[in-house]
Amino acid sequence: MRAPTAEPTAPRHQATIAFDSSDGDSVEAARRRPTCHPARLEYAVPVRDLGLGFGYLVRGQRWVANHGRWFGFGLLPGLLALVLYIAALVGLAYGADDFVTWATPFANHWSASGLFRGFLAVLLWILALFLAIITFTAVTLVLGQPFYEALSEHVDKSLDGAAPESGLSVWRELWIGIRDGIRVVVRAAVWGVLLFVAGFLPVVGQTVVPLLGLGVTGFFLTQELTAVAMLRRRVELREQLTLLRSRRMLVWGFGIPLAAVFLVPFVAVLLMPGAVAGATMLARELTGGREYVPTHPASGA
Repeated sequence: MRAPTAEPTAPRHQATIAFDSSDGDSVEAARRRPTCHPARLEYAVPVRDLGLGFGYLVRGQRWVANHGRWFGFGLLPGLLALVLYIAALVGLAYGADDFVTWATPFANHWSASGLFRGFLAVLLWILALFLAIITFTAVTLVLGQPFYEALSEHVDKSLDGAAPESGLSVWRELWIGIRDGIRVVVRAAVWGVLLFVAGFLPVVGQTVVPLLGLGVTGFFLTQELTAVAMLRRRVELREQLTLLRSRRMLVWGFGIPLAAVFLVPFVAVLLMPGAVAGATMLARELTGGREYVPTHPASGA
């Protein structure tokens, strides 16, 4: 009599994909599913999230391109904010030298004081540009809050047939937006100061620090843009940051390319409506659509 043969087992270095009986597959079908090395899974998910985040940015721009009325209205708040920021940055460019000279009296008798102060003036302007990119989104969102709220809601409806509502008054939502915007700007300013100081480090300050600055900028840009859709789901700032940190590669895939193009001021204005639309789609990804229940819901009026 022939002895029964043991069923072959997967090698130890392979990880079988989890079987979920709720999808109706048979056990045999689940066994035939491909296996994946754990190391490949570890790297595949972040890479997938990077592409997914960038995909939401592109889909948002495509959405407003197919809804021209929303794109046209979305330019107005951005244009107004752009005029204000250009005036401030031009004023800083003219006054940076005088400010640095006033702030560094100890360098009056240095032989290389001009070079030292010129370097500080450039760093000061770069810091101001970093803060301008961060705060430009917050200021534009405040100026165009009613429109961007309606745009985000319309994106939800176009994808889901319905949109969540915060149940808060317009003035309450505006106040929460301004309050959270200030908190984000303070966080960004702390990062900006740290990166400013790190810019003095040889080699690292000229290579690693600019890349870190782009990553920080991309993260906070994404937070500000997703806050519109998050607030309608009654998700407060603290939980917003928790959700974003849980999918950093997804956030960077969306925010870093956007931060890079936002360095060109007029491009930032043109992309702002699509960025809000894409951020709404990203918020849906982070919260699981309309059914997300926040741990700490936003308080009412």
